[in-house]
Amino acid sequence: MVSSGSLRITATALLLLSPVAVAAVPKVSRTGRYLYTDDGNRFFIKGIVYQTQGNDTECALDVGVIVSGPDNPLNQPSTFVDNLADGAACTRDLPFFQKLGVNTIRAYAANSSLDHDSCMSTLSNAGIYVILDLTLPLNGSIDTTLPAWSTNTLDQYLRTIDAFEKYDNVLAYNIGNEVILPSATQSAPFIVAAARDIRAYLNSKSSSALVGYAAIDGSSSFVENVADFLACNRSAEPGNASIDLYGLNDYQWCGNASSNTFNGLNSQFANYGVPAYFSEFGSEDCSPNPRVWTEVPVMFNSSMTDVWSGGCAFSYFSASSRGHQFGMVTLSSDNSTVTTNGDFDNLAAQFNAVKFVNSPAQVSVKAAPLPACPATASSWPVSNTLPPTPDDTACGCLADALSCVFQPPTPDYMVLVGELIGIACGLYGQAGGSCDDISADGETGVYGTVGMCDPTIKLTYIFSQYYESNHRAPDACLFSGNATINSAAGFNGASAAMTSCIPSPSATFTLSAPPVLIPVATPRTGNSTSNSTSTSSQGSTGGAGPKSAGGIFVGISGAVGCLVWGTLWTLL
Repeated sequence: MVSSGSLRITATALLLLSPVAVAAVPKVSRTGRYLYTDDGNRFFIKGIVYQTQGNDTECALDVGVIVSGPDNPLNQPSTFVDNLADGAACTRDLPFFQKLGVNTIRAYAANSSLDHDSCMSTLSNAGIYVILDLTLPLNGSIDTTLPAWSTNTLDQYLRTIDAFEKYDNVLAYNIGNEVILPSATQSAPFIVAAARDIRAYLNSKSSSALVGYAAIDGSSSFVENVADFLACNRSAEPGNASIDLYGLNDYQWCGNASSNTFNGLNSQFANYGVPAYFSEFGSEDCSPNPRVWTEVPVMFNSSMTDVWSGGCAFSYFSASSRGHQFGMVTLSSDNSTVTTNGDFDNLAAQFNAVKFVNSPAQVSVKAAPLPACPATASSWPVSNTLPPTPDDTACGCLADALSCVFQPPTPDYMVLVGELIGIACGLYGQAGGSCDDISADGETGVYGTVGMCDPTIKLTYIFSQYYESNHRAPDACLFSGNATINSAAGFNGASAAMTSCIPSPSATFTLSAPPVLIPVATPRTGNSTSNSTSTSSQGSTGGAGPKSAGGIFVGISGAVGCLVWGTLWTLL
């Protein structure tokens, strides 16, 4: 069954040869800048990325979309496969995880409405932890160039947490992946605000899960600024406004690189205050091919383990990026059989040779001082003022009181929201108004009062301002059939409603459960007999969406669109 460095074997056959764990995984917690299991042993992430890539197709509402442009610099597909909802695939792949010797997988997306019991139980029984990104493609995450920390994104994150908190093997929730870029740093305050609010929510549920972020690599100064900003001491900020786990997507090691390749990173992070790991590693930009993974013994050597806590190799499934595929396995046409390649075999050899360094002893570790927050500068144009906690109740109150309400013509209405915001802001600006109330600026630290609300509420707010600036003339609330007059609204106006409903626009608080979800997209089957591919479109009641006299509009948790919202707003 083994030939030419590759392995082809059915999952069922290999599972019969695999050891079966009988105990649940021990809890992993953070002490200072290290991770420990509850028996006091040092914990290292020896992991692999486990994420089937979404579709790469032309723009259409029901298929995967890649929207190239400044709002999507990493060309993310708009669909995703929820691998953790596919119990059959997890059972199929478990023997290969065990052959690799991994103790952690990292998944980039999950549909909170699906059942993850089978896969999570399979992984837990095998002693495998999960690092789960809370984000969904495109509008289901904090945007890189037009960031907002708003009710729709928050509610999506909370629903995912609620769906996974019952599992004992969730190691960490990532609040973002490569959102902060060297060319676009303005999203940083929104990421930290998300960390603050998600940490408070997890604390309220007595959760041991860590709050993490996966950063893109870059210049030494950029990497340092991002890392320090995410972990710095904000004594004036209520609660804990720093991450628990810093991940770096690092591909600097190529082939048989020199053992001192990581020396610069080691020195840079020598006194970092939170645990750090390589959230992605495994460059294909060099030879030999297949990858030889000679960075693994260096990463787990005592020269690095005083600073780093392991890493996740990229990637189990094929993942196209920059002309490379990265995958270590391929599936048969019926998805029942896994065939490995040389990358897999070489990684298995390196991972299985790792001997963890069980030091320093947990009892000897003191809390590491957090770094100072980077000062705002031309090289780091980022404010240390964070946006507020998004408030579903306040945004729902505002939605009820607005006079000209967005009326989506189709369930895939988010394709229109960006364009309509641009049109409405342009018209309102010509009438002497401003869209500052719905804006959010991470460079200046100025956040519009309505900026924390769902994009549809922002749109309804500007519709109403324009309608009222035209003395409530009926034709000022048409917008080509995308708006309707709310006859139940009072006559005090949108600005007064905003002040009344959101009296403390900079407030932070501990969150409660998100509004009840109303699905607006049907999941589709994915890359096994039961694997689930989803669009990133969901909805909620309550403050996550506007209401009209005709009923509740579903708010979005991150919807698929061929136009990333806000693009035209910046052009008008």
